[in-house]
Amino acid sequence: MDVKSIFHTPICARLGIDYPVFQAGMGFVAKAELAAAVSNAGGLGCIGSGTMGSHELREQIRKTRGLTDKPFAVDILFAEIKADKTDKDVVRYADNVQRLIEITFEEKIPVIVSGLGNPAGIIPQAHKQGVVVMSLCGNVRQARKLEASGIDVIIAQGHEAGGHTGRIGTLTLVPQIADAVNVPVLAAGGIADGRGLLAAIALGAQGIWMGSRFIATGEATAHANYKNRIIEIDEEGTTITRCHSGKPCRLIRNKFTDSWVGRESEIQPFPLQMAKVGFVLAEKARYEGKIDDGGLACGQSAGLIRSIKPAGQVVRDVMAEAEAALDRRILHPAWPSAPASTAA
Repeated sequence: MDVKSIFHTPICARLGIDYPVFQAGMGFVAKAELAAAVSNAGGLGCIGSGTMGSHELREQIRKTRGLTDKPFAVDILFAEIKADKTDKDVVRYADNVQRLIEITFEEKIPVIVSGLGNPAGIIPQAHKQGVVVMSLCGNVRQARKLEASGIDVIIAQGHEAGGHTGRIGTLTLVPQIADAVNVPVLAAGGIADGRGLLAAIALGAQGIWMGSRFIATGEATAHANYKNRIIEIDEEGTTITRCHSGKPCRLIRNKFTDSWVGRESEIQPFPLQMAKVGFVLAEKARYEGKIDDGGLACGQSAGLIRSIKPAGQVVRDVMAEAEAALDRRILHPAWPSAPASTAA
């Protein structure tokens, strides 16, 4: 058996990448250096445009192209505006989102990811230009709706994930979505090493979408205090709250998240809460290192993250760990011997 071929899934061939390791397009931290490093290592890097204006996104795209000749993606938060009552089927996006979409198409990015919201409005143009559209979702109903809209790849993100996340655990969610749709599925939520990749493939996914593991890398645009806090906490060091953006979001538990306990009625809907609270305080926490003063996205996989590494090394380690796990646990299992019986 060619072990390496097991991990070169169809989505790898489709996108022209070596490994099924996809870096999440995280707001604030996923910029050119990180995206390029992941793509250069054989995975698919991704720029997170959610906190960018149009000028910065174009700048980051071109900077990434100066650092790699490999494919990479752009993640967009598809914030919609209410459609006219006479034209309910038309999807319209906020002006700033529409400009990010236009720039991404103008720059001929091969993969667009919807980290939040409904990307249905861009699918006809994307397919006309040969662009692959991916979207995160948190339940089977959403997955079926996305497939019906023409989405190319579904990212099944479990409750364990950092940032905006759903209510269903990864182990339960991924196989149900893989059974429910005919498009490729990626697994996300609680994955930080090669064992997670092997498990994801066994569940029916063609790759993994990782965020938190890539925050704790040298190329991530985040303060050292943020990265070190991920290393310090365990699997219980996060909490789900709407205080950052108005939508359920898994953050590192700190004074900021605790301060909103009991004040949930004051939280405004997305994207107002994000604009008035999330963006402002997250910059202090993620860029300035004031890690108790704002939202720090992180998943429960923090318990598996124990060092800051180069992003390319993370990709290579994941692949080596996946191959080793396949050999030790599946092909040539060596389970500990049971203790000798002491029964009389």
